[in-house]
Amino acid sequence: MLVPGDIKIGPDTITVHRGLAFIVSKPDAGIQSRAEQGFFTHDTRFLSHYQYRINGRKWKLVTSASVSHTAARFEFTNVALLSAAGPIPKNVVGLTVERRVSSAMHEDFVLVNYHREPVRLTLELEIGTDFADVFEVRSHHPRIRRAITTVWDADTQQLTVAYNRNGYRTQALYRIVESSTSARYERHALLFELTLPPGARWRARVQLSPERDDIVHLPTSLRGEAFPAARPTIVDAWHAASTHIRTSDEAVTATLRQSADDLVSLLLDATQGPEASLVLAAGAPWFVALFGRDSLIAGFQTLPLNPSFAAGALASLAQHQATASDDFRDADPGKLPHELRRGELAWFGQIPHTPYYGTADATLLYPILLHETYLWTGERELLSARMPIAQRCLEWMDRYGDRDGDGFQEYRTRSPHGIKHQGWKDSTDGTVYADGQPVEPPIALCELQGYAYDAKRRMAVLYEAVGEPERAGRLREEARNLAERFDAAFWLDDEGTFAFGLDSHKDPITSAVSNAGHCLWSGIAAPARAPRVIARLMREDMWSGWGIRTLSAAHPAFNPYAYQRGAVWPHDNSLIAAGCRRYGDVAATARIARAILDAAAAFQRYRLPELLSGLARADGGFPVQYLGANIPQAWAAGSAFLLLQMLLGLRADAPRDRLYVAPALPSWLDWVEVENLRVGSARVAFRCWREGTRSRIDVLDISGPCIVEPVEDYGVFLPSP
Repeated sequence: MLVPGDIKIGPDTITVHRGLAFIVSKPDAGIQSRAEQGFFTHDTRFLSHYQYRINGRKWKLVTSASVSHTAARFEFTNVALLSAAGPIPKNVVGLTVERRVSSAMHEDFVLVNYHREPVRLTLELEIGTDFADVFEVRSHHPRIRRAITTVWDADTQQLTVAYNRNGYRTQALYRIVESSTSARYERHALLFELTLPPGARWRARVQLSPERDDIVHLPTSLRGEAFPAARPTIVDAWHAASTHIRTSDEAVTATLRQSADDLVSLLLDATQGPEASLVLAAGAPWFVALFGRDSLIAGFQTLPLNPSFAAGALASLAQHQATASDDFRDADPGKLPHELRRGELAWFGQIPHTPYYGTADATLLYPILLHETYLWTGERELLSARMPIAQRCLEWMDRYGDRDGDGFQEYRTRSPHGIKHQGWKDSTDGTVYADGQPVEPPIALCELQGYAYDAKRRMAVLYEAVGEPERAGRLREEARNLAERFDAAFWLDDEGTFAFGLDSHKDPITSAVSNAGHCLWSGIAAPARAPRVIARLMREDMWSGWGIRTLSAAHPAFNPYAYQRGAVWPHDNSLIAAGCRRYGDVAATARIARAILDAAAAFQRYRLPELLSGLARADGGFPVQYLGANIPQAWAAGSAFLLLQMLLGLRADAPRDRLYVAPALPSWLDWVEVENLRVGSARVAFRCWREGTRSRIDVLDISGPCIVEPVEDYGVFLPSP
């Protein structure tokens, strides 16, 4: 087991973000136009090239780090230089840059002369803006040639870079806000000519304000906010309103704390406090957008932390539920979106993300999250507002999710710019036959059947709650029939698991994959099948030591560095762990939790990445990062809370003022303290601890109507089929 702090792994870039804005740079703060770097907001790159220079030479980076999700600090010194006033020895001039992001980019510069002689130097800030769409930057779309104008106003010390295309207007304003020395502009750079006596300091503050006339005129000031914010922030308010957790394992506690920070940092609206129900971006930097599947799963994972993320997902996705069929956007009535983008390509309809509906599972997950949110909040108003949305989800499921009428959910894109694979494994090469050959849609994935089964069972409970028992009965019968047909069509007795899916000929795809674990989470697996599925997932070819791989290491297409053909995803593992707990395997639940939490302890700031490589864990080794993984990622951060929920065996029933607790703490976790847990209108505090092989609970405080009931079997209070 790793000792926290021994090894820290992280990406080779520095990212800061807030709301829809984010900056990705090299560790030396520089930005290269040909790389996936820049200052972005509303899916547009407003800074594509950026470099600090001294007398025409690059500064020598001493160290750099992000100090919060909105701020980073960079420390530099000089290389040996020649100047008009004579030579400047190396390491006698220091440069500190403090970078912040709001809806704009802010930088404070401090230059210090540590030499015993005056130094004469030129500080250069190279600046380039290409206004590229994020899809162009990430090579998902051919580059557009843009006619860009640049104007420097020496009087106002402002550089204006603008672009206009048939009414689509955007510009970047780079302004020197404070400086005792005026700059001049030449050859795409701002130049400050400085002479610093020994011990002298020079300061400047600059700001890059992005503007998009068609969508928003963005504010351009933090109004003197300290670096980083010294006053109480919205982040602090969110933490105060959320559940507080401490454990006997310092690394686990640190992971939970950092995961909570990451979730708040991903709020798409960064201006609202915890009284609002707000949706999370899928991840930073490249998924700073509304994603249907991601927001629903992250909302499910984080209900014990704060139900506002779930409520925000339900509200935001309801606003974009499709009302008509649209082949270009893969939309049909009742379907929920996959992804919403705001850049130039979306504005001109060159991509279908306005929003794009190419996801087979978001519409199935919506009723699941609605029911689970109702269990945690008990809000009848939630049902009044969202039941019509969920009902249309069921109608889409039966009419469009099952296009060929065989009773199973399948997908196939109709859009020329659509996503080929529309389950959570949506990479182009992630769905493969046992011989490694790609599978062509339409495909009925195993987890989609589980989601459909769970959605119908949960909606049956909600229909009973609103006084419609006949409709509830029909849904339960449909769910039972689906489970029987699923078992007959998907079970692979030789493998002891469920098929990846059914191909276009309705033949099983026999690859061993992690998707089968989602069938445990949803409850569609027959009880007799569950032990064999769990055993198959925990076999050496699936188990990396850092979690369950997406694809068996024995598979011909396995690659531990591939996005979804062998890597380990924390959110995937958290759902599988929940499935193991559902069927009573507390040992498997704990083993998965330990692996994922150990991995978190090895990453910088205890941050769980979107995914990590599927290389096997070695004694004294460390998890290998996946290059390009988003950090933070909403459903990766949410995984820590779902894993802890399964170890504690938490199940809320707020409509009946109950919280059920079936703790099963493993040997590596002696105790867990939970405060400010919201169940309906009540707040609950309790402590679970391990006594030998048994786990106990002490209720410390209850404010509001709630009864905490310890139970032996976590599965006994799950919704009945």
